[in-house]
Amino acid sequence: MIRRALLLLLLAPALHAEDAPVTMPEGDAERGRLVFGQCRTCHYPEREMGHNNGPSLHRIFGRVAGKQAGFDYYSDTFREAKFVWTPQLLYLWLEDPLAMFPGTTMMSRGVPDPQQRADLVAYLKRASVRGSQEPMQ
Repeated sequence: MIRRALLLLLLAPALHAEDAPVTMPEGDAERGRLVFGQCRTCHYPEREMGHNNGPSLHRIFGRVAGKQAGFDYYSDTFREAKFVWTPQLLYLWLEDPLAMFPGTTMMSRGVPDPQQRADLVAYLKRASVRGSQEPMQ
């Protein structure tokens, strides 16, 4: 089911987030901040922190996957990607990144709990826009 929904998102670039066949619980950004603790080993959502072992997650939504300037360690899967990160797509991806894209270099087993994933997405939405006026790339 999740793979099918992901394929629909990836194969239909004109698909709008509100049309996505993904049901996501309402997320809580403050709970998501706590869930993000495990992600901070490799990623930062704050603009001033930049990239780490993984790419920056600052303003990740609306960006084409695998194309952030200054991050040179994307897997082939993401270097060749043509999809744009949406909250729904990130929600699907985070369930089990290694199963979704077996060639990924992301070393996380994901966040299997649907509510925790929704909370994490809510946190990234909030953290990504706070105090930033830079244009999307």
